[in-house]
Amino acid sequence: MSSEPARFDRGHTDDLMSFLTAAPTPYHAVAAATQRLEKAGFRQVLETDAWDANAGGKYVQRGGALIAWYVPEGASARTPFRIVGAHTDSPNLRVKPLPDTGAHGWRQIAVEVYGGTLLNTWLDRDLGLAGRLTLRDGTHRLVNVDRALLRVPQLAVHLDRSVNTDGLKLDRQRHMQPIWGLGDVEEGDLIRFLEAETGLADGEIAGWDLMPHSIEPPSYLGRDRELVAGPRMDNLISVHAGTAALAAVSASSDLPYIPVLAAFDHEENGSQSDTGADGPLLGSVMERSVFARGGSYEDRARAFAGTVCLSSDTGHAVHPNYSERHDPTHHPRANGGPILKVNVNQRYATDGQGRAVFAAACEKAGVPWQTFVSNNAMPCGTTIGPITAARHGIHTVDIGVAILSMHSARELCGADDPYLLANALVAFLEG
Repeated sequence: MSSEPARFDRGHTDDLMSFLTAAPTPYHAVAAATQRLEKAGFRQVLETDAWDANAGGKYVQRGGALIAWYVPEGASARTPFRIVGAHTDSPNLRVKPLPDTGAHGWRQIAVEVYGGTLLNTWLDRDLGLAGRLTLRDGTHRLVNVDRALLRVPQLAVHLDRSVNTDGLKLDRQRHMQPIWGLGDVEEGDLIRFLEAETGLADGEIAGWDLMPHSIEPPSYLGRDRELVAGPRMDNLISVHAGTAALAAVSASSDLPYIPVLAAFDHEENGSQSDTGADGPLLGSVMERSVFARGGSYEDRARAFAGTVCLSSDTGHAVHPNYSERHDPTHHPRANGGPILKVNVNQRYATDGQGRAVFAAACEKAGVPWQTFVSNNAMPCGTTIGPITAARHGIHTVDIGVAILSMHSARELCGADDPYLLANALVAFLEG
């Protein structure tokens, strides 16, 4: 990947599909991203250790969040940052603290709804189970049971004759608990099963952060394979593109900025956590980087003042069956290039100055781009962009890839758009 004009390289999209498969949870997404960064020469630094002033690629991993940055040779304590912001989480179902439940001879798993998921897309779908296990010694183990293990069965049409006329009505508590077998409910059954699956001793698991995921793999779609369908595109498209872009620019010998990838957790429920964009993680990493290079608070202020963040998240492509829900003059299309997201009420952080920054990056990369704004009659979603701008005083621009079926268990985008986004991010990070 380079800042030369994009050539619609499907190799990037092939790798994105591998990334989606490898990342059924935020924890797996961080693991997949750090694996790619380490191949590019990045090394992990621990928050509990003293940091050095050495040049090169570094990263901090905390749960489902990742902050990675590359310090070029000759960077001073006042060198500004160029940040690609994204998030690792997606709306889904998550296992409750007491997971074993059931009724009428069916064994079920108790789940809680996470974020604003489209509930109906989880029905009658073969689901695996993945996440992070915390062991009694305080260490963590990733687990991924990537086979048909769970299913949320829909009520037959014979027992709900009005479903196709009055619409499907789902109760989040009663109707979304997946089945995973037959028999009497046994307390501790799921955790014993996971201990056996991962080769752990009985009673070794002390805590868990688990979530079902669709086991259907990503795939090209359409007559000419010009589309891609897959899970968790919101927002692993951006995490993958940001990782690829950061790895690419780290090979440069002359960078005027310090390029950063900030991939947060918990965007889908407000970002208020120690791994979310509204937490201190990004600011702490940037400050410590400045101070490790001998900087003062004055240097930190000057570096932050010259910093720009592209908050990259998916946006809405115009829907052919619901075009009236979109703004009549802003119709982003699949494979039309990344979108600039604008909202004057600051649901997105973009302003005119940010538009110029994004346009310059796309022009340098030879990438087409589009603009998204919500229909005035529709409430607008939001991103980590306004949070990042307000918390750190950093000039922030909201961008992304246009998709359909946002917040579904399986989403849809143009097959060329992830590569176009990555090229634009390279040009932005290169400055």
